[in-house]
Amino acid sequence: MCHGTFDLVHPGHIRHLMYAKSKADILITSLTCDAHIAKANFRPFVPQDLRAMNLAALEVVDYVMVDENPTPIDTIAFLQPDFFAKGYEYSKDGLHPKTREELKVLESYGGELIFTPGDIVYSSSLLLESGPPKLSAEKLVTLMESEGITFDGLRKALDDFDRIRVHVLGDTIVDSHTYCSLIGATAKTPTFSVKYERKVDFVGGAGVVAKHLRKTGAAVTLSTVLGEDPLKDFVLNDLATSGVECGPCVDHTRPTTQKNVFIADGYRMLKVDRLDNRPISDKTLEQLCDSLTSSHVDAVLFSDFRHGIFSSQTIPHLTSAIPGGIFRAADSQVASRWGNILEFQGFDLITPNEREARFALGDQDSVIRPLAYTLYMKAKCKVLMLKLGDRGLVTYRAPSEDVRSFFTIDSFAERVVDPVGAGDALLAYATLALVATQSPVIASILGAMAAAVACEHEGNLPVSLEQILEKLQAVERQVRYEYV
Repeated sequence: MCHGTFDLVHPGHIRHLMYAKSKADILITSLTCDAHIAKANFRPFVPQDLRAMNLAALEVVDYVMVDENPTPIDTIAFLQPDFFAKGYEYSKDGLHPKTREELKVLESYGGELIFTPGDIVYSSSLLLESGPPKLSAEKLVTLMESEGITFDGLRKALDDFDRIRVHVLGDTIVDSHTYCSLIGATAKTPTFSVKYERKVDFVGGAGVVAKHLRKTGAAVTLSTVLGEDPLKDFVLNDLATSGVECGPCVDHTRPTTQKNVFIADGYRMLKVDRLDNRPISDKTLEQLCDSLTSSHVDAVLFSDFRHGIFSSQTIPHLTSAIPGGIFRAADSQVASRWGNILEFQGFDLITPNEREARFALGDQDSVIRPLAYTLYMKAKCKVLMLKLGDRGLVTYRAPSEDVRSFFTIDSFAERVVDPVGAGDALLAYATLALVATQSPVIASILGAMAAAVACEHEGNLPVSLEQILEKLQAVERQVRYEYV
């Protein structure tokens, strides 16, 4: 018997398995399950079903099993192999305490601990860190097969989006891109000189979340706070053109939030924000609560950028105003503010990124999977999608006899042009998919695809169903070519 993670099967593993098989007639290889792997960040790179398949394909291996225990002790005691083979590195500096435990079990029935020669030693971790292989297609197929999901099923989920009604509440932001060309720098001070070319405005924040939703055909209402200024008119006109019904609370004492980034030759040089982050007034809070109470929708989505609407004082009131039985989703972004996703307790879906999760938990050290699990438990949510940027996402859900508690999905982005707003697209599509199908896997796949499409285009623009269908078709072609 051999036991290990086998995250990336390499020549060192092959030599190890061949040596072990030379000592007996039958070789059983057991795998550490995903839930008990906590070494290095973003590990395991390859999920357990795919790791098991990789080993089962080797002629030298007779049987493969995924061990649900944290150590192989119980499996050794049950199988009682004649030989238990470990790599040379486990013996060169004396026996590790865990290896001594394994030896004790082996000696209890007459089994023998053997070490494979150490002439060549490889490390899966070093290989993965130097350049991880692209296994997104294989990992996606393995997940979909284990859940009984097909590409036609994903397309069917999209067909149901236009019957869903959603109320979005949150901070609307005007994202401005001011394009310049670099002239040079002054001689006396470290000041860049640029020539203005053009400025493009996009409705962002909660506004673009509403536009993502509406682009799918869903009926969308947006409650937000705007200032009494020309940007308010721009936002309302843009939302009306998009088909979003907007009920703004106009606050004459604050500006409409604007974030203006200056771009020269493709590089973002400077960002200038025009905003007022004071908490909203009691009157405005009452208006927002009334808009939620009177909603006749299937889902309420909180889009929190911490620009006045959401705080530890307002969130309980806003949450209580949501009528019972309505799907609740929330995202709290802390790119430049101090939002805390844990303030949204008991929601059906939350979608923080790694930085937001670490901030909420005060944890800068844990690797991703334990970090996500801790946040999932403390938030008491039904589904957690932890966004990992170009690493994709990890989703936690309530486990059962049929499904495991977590799974990962790699990024579907072929090229990253502008990652700003990818999380908004994921939140919108994942919410609709969960309402339509109640499947966290379908929601995670479609949410990840929406994020990929958003990344592949300049500007904070809504993602259409047609773009998702194109991405689905491209991924399906890749799967059929690489996997089938």
